[in-house]
Order: sequence, then structure tokens, then C-alpha cells
Amino acid sequence: MTEIIEYDDKYHADFYRLNLTWLDKYNLTESHDLLVLNDPAGTIINRGGFIWLAKLDDNIAGTAAIMKETDDVYELAKMTVDENYQGRGISKLLIETCINKAKEIGARKLELFSNHQLTAALSLYMKYGFKNVRVINSPFTTADVKMEMNL
Repeated sequence: MTEIIEYDDKYHADFYRLNLTWLDKYNLTESHDLLVLNDPAGTIINRGGFIWLAKLDDNIAGTAAIMKETDDVYELAKMTVDENYQGRGISKLLIETCINKAKEIGARKLELFSNHQLTAALSLYMKYGFKNVRVINSPFTTADVKMEMNL
């Protein structure tokens, strides 16, 4: 059974590996990604955000985060599921955890930046109520998709 757990520094290598794997696969790795991957606690948690990990069979199978942009706007970020564990509903557990936490802390909006190549992820986001908006203020040069969800 999949367990969603909060990030701890002992899982840093898993967080780094899982995210760099998909970023490199689609040729999307940028310096901003590496800043976050090298210091997830400093760039996400210590700035008011949250990171979760999906644990299955004593392995970390996925990650997801919400990064604080303003007091009431958070960015859904670093969401991935290891290819060996896809198709088991893990991404749904992760996105629901992120959305529920954003609501719990009083966020009014979740936003995300993505790339058109990530069709499965984009479909998941739309299924959960994210809407496409114009790409502005992106920290990524490869982000050609921006989506938002009002909470």
C-alpha cells in the first residue's frame, strides 16, 4: 500500500534522483530546477512550502511539493512518479495531498508550470480542475504551459 509521507532530509537523494530522471528524460533540466533539487528544504520548506513523498514497498516511488509564492498563492512543483510505479494511482494521491494542504492553509490559488511534452501530467492536472492560462512570470525557459486552479 502506498503511504504519503512528509519530506525529511534523509530522503534528499530520492527526491533529487526521481525529479532529475524525468527532467533529463524530456531535456527540461534548468538551473532553477537544480537549485531546488540541491536544497529542497531551503528552497521549499523553509520558505513556507511543503514536500511529500510516496512510499511503497520501502521505496520512495514519487514526490510532489507546493511552493509558497505569496501568502495565498502556491505553486505545484516537483511532482513525479518513478516509471516502475506508474499506473498505481500514486500521482492521484500526491496531487490530492497537495490540493488538500493548499486548501487547509488558506491558499486561494494553485499554479504550475509545465511543458507540452508532459501529456499525462497535463491530463491529470486538467482532471483535477487546473485551467490553462497565459505563460507569464515563469522561472523556467522550457515552461510553455502554465495552469491555475482557484481553490
